[in-house]
Order: sequence, then C-alpha cells, then structure tokens
Amino acid sequence: MDEAALGALVRELAPRARLYGLRHLRSEAAADDLAQTAMVIMIESLRAGKIRELDRLPSFVLGTCRMLALEWKRGEGRRRALREVFAEDLAPEALRAPTTIDDARLGTCLDALGEKPRTIVVLTFYEELDADQIGRQLGMAAGAVRVARHRALAQLATCLGAAA
Repeated sequence: MDEAALGALVRELAPRARLYGLRHLRSEAAADDLAQTAMVIMIESLRAGKIRELDRLPSFVLGTCRMLALEWKRGEGRRRALREVFAEDLAPEALRAPTTIDDARLGTCLDALGEKPRTIVVLTFYEELDADQIGRQLGMAAGAVRVARHRALAQLATCLGAAA
C-alpha cells in the first residue's frame, strides 16, 4: 500500500479512534495518545500484510482502540493503587513534610567535627561549592573532599540521632 493511501486511511480513521478515546478515557491527552497508537498499529499491520480485507479495517481499528483503552485503564488502576500505597515515598521532595533540626543541637554537633571536616560541610551547604572548588580552596583532591564530606555527614547524623 502506498503512502498516499495510508495517509488517506489515517485521515479517515484517526478522528474515529480519537472519539473512541474521548468517550472511554475522558481525557484529551489520553484520546490523542490512543488515536496515534491505534494508527501506528494499523499502519504496521497493513505493511506486514496482517490485514487482507480492507473493508474490515474500521472494525480492526475499533478493536485496537478497545484493547488499548482497556490496557490503559488497567494500567491506571495499577498506578492508582501504587500511589495509595507509596504516596509519601513518591511525593516530590518539596511536598514532603520538612524535617526540623534543633539549631543549637546542630551547632554543638558541628563544633564536635574537626576543623577540616567542618570547613568542608560549611563550604558545601552554605557556600554551595562543589568538591572540585572546595578541593582547590583547601589543597585537596576532589575525591578526598567527597570522602571527608561523607564521613563528616555520617558523624553529624550520628550526633543528631544520639542527641534526639
């Protein structure tokens, strides 16, 4: 089948597929996706010779739309169930409840760090420098800065956890 004939079929059947999507999925975006996917499946099936009777093509497209809509609804049901179970874990960081830390306790824990680890933590979180920049400032390799920062943060976490 030539490209012009395929184009004509798509122009004729895509609006029907989209209408099916609107009725059953109730979403403009989902209906557009359904119509596009149905057209791709139709074109691939025609090119592969899977459809021999062209007069049955509208039924094939409708059946494809029905299967795609059912698949989408099942997937949406699974996604909804996962959101209910893992809503807190899946929430973007900005929407999660903020963790509060006692400033005085944090200051005490920072004071307990050595001078170089404390400097690395301060440059990382207050000056917002990366490991390369901190390394140049302190005369250290970037890898050594990352290791020292990791150890300092572990020490802070232990200190803050013990003080709780």
